[in-house]
Amino acid sequence: MIVDSHCHLDILPSEQLGSVDEVIKRAQDYGVERMLCVAIDPPRWPQVLELATRYPQVYASIGVHPCSEAEVVVTDEHLLQMASHPKVLAIGEVGLDYFHQKPEEVDLEYQKTRFRQHIKIAKQLNKPLIIHTRSSTPEVLQILREEGADQVGGIMHCFVEDLATAQQALELGFYISFSGIVTFKNAVELKSVAQALPLDRILVETDSPYLAPVPYRGKTNQPAYTRYVVEEIAQLRGLPFETVAQATSDNFNRLFGLQA
Repeated sequence: MIVDSHCHLDILPSEQLGSVDEVIKRAQDYGVERMLCVAIDPPRWPQVLELATRYPQVYASIGVHPCSEAEVVVTDEHLLQMASHPKVLAIGEVGLDYFHQKPEEVDLEYQKTRFRQHIKIAKQLNKPLIIHTRSSTPEVLQILREEGADQVGGIMHCFVEDLATAQQALELGFYISFSGIVTFKNAVELKSVAQALPLDRILVETDSPYLAPVPYRGKTNQPAYTRYVVEEIAQLRGLPFETVAQATSDNFNRLFGLQA
């Protein structure tokens, strides 16, 4: 079994990939039996919950993406209500993004406030966090420490940092999730991180519809392509495909308290 630990089923282009039914059937044909659909925009939360309710192999995460505008505000009560759904496994994706907007150019204090809010709710619900970080990792790790995020742990989504950063995240109880980027020829340092980390602390994902792996780089991504991420990591580590598929699935199930 393969688990896609991060996808966006609610925004997959049906004109390219077909219906959600077809996407999930294709994923199963590729050995992907579970997927975490990550909500990033409050107006789309109900749709993500509906997908998780309709399909037994789909789970949900509820959060507000750091790139959402400052005007996007959710109350603790609303976040608690939506994230208390039994198919919601995690809170996020949330974090800090200083790539699309620069903190020296725009006041991004709202990102930090939102990030801390999500950590607080995750701790109240005892649910792990899904972390997005871009050009902001030192501050992300600092806030995770300050807010006691190690109480719930979670996933460093679409990891592209160095080994030292990964080790800091591991110390906070987080798992490292590799996307299709690890298959890219120029991702030399990231490949070395995928080789070095403990096998029992890594996950795989698509972040579909984004970041399709080789051999589909540049195309629309989908959960079925998680298989190529597993293949790459297995090759890098000199392990059988089945070993990495089983380990990353076991890791996902352990993190979220799911039965195999």
